[in-house]
Amino acid sequence: MFSHETKIRVRYGETDQMGYMYYGNYAEFYEVARVESLRSLGMTYRSMEEDGVMMPVLEMHAKYLKPALYDEEITIKTQIEKMPGVKIHFKYYFYNEKQDLIHEGETTLAFIDMKRNRPCMPPALFSEKMKPFFE
Repeated sequence: MFSHETKIRVRYGETDQMGYMYYGNYAEFYEVARVESLRSLGMTYRSMEEDGVMMPVLEMHAKYLKPALYDEEITIKTQIEKMPGVKIHFKYYFYNEKQDLIHEGETTLAFIDMKRNRPCMPPALFSEKMKPFFE
């Protein structure tokens, strides 16, 4: 299993009148955590796109347990529990500054060959970097 932690502070513009992070912003936090997780492996979306592979989101699930609050630093634990194939599944666990679990989410993305606009396997370098976590 691969796991990575990302910290993000909830900004004023991401909150509603109650000072709670607006529910629609969680998807953006998923993306930040996902990108930083891949970056920790030495991979970037840009490098994959330069290799001709894009990663659109196919599915997203969210479970709101407690609100993320304005100016609070959130720790997002991102996990990949299964070696990616044509699809990659991410799980996200959000913790507040008290280390309370406040949110759970999941996304499934596909690897798409940009020239053919068809599903494909991930780039070889990506698979090489992921393999040690699943042996």
